[in-house]
Amino acid sequence: MADVLDTRQFRPSAEAALLSLAVTICYYAAGRLGLMGRLVVEGVVATPIWPPTGVAVAALLLLGTRVWPGIALGSFLVIASLTTPGPTTVVTVVSNTVAPLCAFLLLRRAGFRHDMARLRDGLSLVFLGGFGAMLISATAGVGLQVAKGSLDKSEFWPVWLAWWVGDTMGVLLVAPLLLVLAGQAGRFRARRWKEAAFLGLTTLVLMPMAVLSPMSMLFLVFPLLIWAALRFQLAGSMLCALFASVLTTFEATSGRGAFLHLSDVEIMAKLQAFNGSAALTALLLASVITEQRATRRSVRRACQELAEVLEHLTAGELSPGPPGTAESRAAPPGGHRDP
Repeated sequence: MADVLDTRQFRPSAEAALLSLAVTICYYAAGRLGLMGRLVVEGVVATPIWPPTGVAVAALLLLGTRVWPGIALGSFLVIASLTTPGPTTVVTVVSNTVAPLCAFLLLRRAGFRHDMARLRDGLSLVFLGGFGAMLISATAGVGLQVAKGSLDKSEFWPVWLAWWVGDTMGVLLVAPLLLVLAGQAGRFRARRWKEAAFLGLTTLVLMPMAVLSPMSMLFLVFPLLIWAALRFQLAGSMLCALFASVLTTFEATSGRGAFLHLSDVEIMAKLQAFNGSAALTALLLASVITEQRATRRSVRRACQELAEVLEHLTAGELSPGPPGTAESRAAPPGGHRDP
């Protein structure tokens, strides 16, 4: 019996350890991918999109707070891959862990739903999980650079803005996609695969043209985002927005296309404005469409139930009620009830 009890106590710990390890691997892989699109702002390397923040927030929402060690370890490994860890690394790791935890707690308090079937869920993710919680990591990270003398005080705000926007974009672009794909809402209906394939082909052709054009034709991306949101809700719109942002980021780092002949600060400002607009358009529009469809399904279901009740009444039957009530007792032939 003691062995059985020990085994049962060991299972939750082993499961949490395995889940944390999986989160660590995903966090580190996302970090390495994010570092491929780096920009220099005031002499400091910044990432316009930092996917690990989205991975961390989605992992906490799906798996709970037990996986926070995986986030901390993943953050440490990413930092260790760039520079030799030192005492200041602890502050950065803590801030990178606390920010997603705060996002999780704020979203849970706001009644956030993983399927994001309501507009309030999209707004909560934007303002609480993204704009609000990521203030912690940006302020701690850049403040640490100023405190140890690696960054001048006059350079605080440009670098802080780049850091904050990068972390926020990771939450807005990566977390919704992971949440939706993890649930039932991420499955397309079979009859829409042809339309999905046509949308994907159009995106692969039109988006590079819009991004690579030196005439700054980035606005051509937004009709595709609207199309994806209207027809495929969050799964389609977030995939489209993520592809557009990643493609635009790589073009911005190389200084080509719509970012030709721009300074580093101008490139960062233009890129951040585009990524933010694309993410907000895809996320909020898809949330509105999903909520409207859910409302229509509820109304249709209510109408069907009402029609069934009317059919019973027309046939001379009483609608079913709780056991023991007058409505639940059928009248005998002749229209008289037993006393």
